Amino acid sequence: MGIIRTVHFTADPARAEEIIVKRAELISAIRAAFAGLTEARLARVGEDTWIDMWRWDSAANMEAALAGGPSLPEAAAAFSLTRDISFEVAELVDER
Repeated sequence: MGIIRTVHFTADPARAEEIIVKRAELISAIRAAFAGLTEARLARVGEDTWIDMWRWDSAANMEAALAGGPSLPEAAAAFSLTRDISFEVAELVDER
């Protein structure tokens, strides 16, 4: 069914628009360089807390992107705006 990688982070609320722009650039770069990213959703919790959920078609494609993605300049630009980063990976088991 797929894999969801969820990243929780905090960031300066004054940079919210920049976060959205840099994230979009990162998603475009990831999709150009790696297969399998099928969906990406960003949610904001309060002023400075964010939840970024990326859906992958397989664990193998996600792992390939995680291995190579940090070398992309767009990754450095996007993550430079964040702090207190944590993540989790979950296998989808049911969708309706």
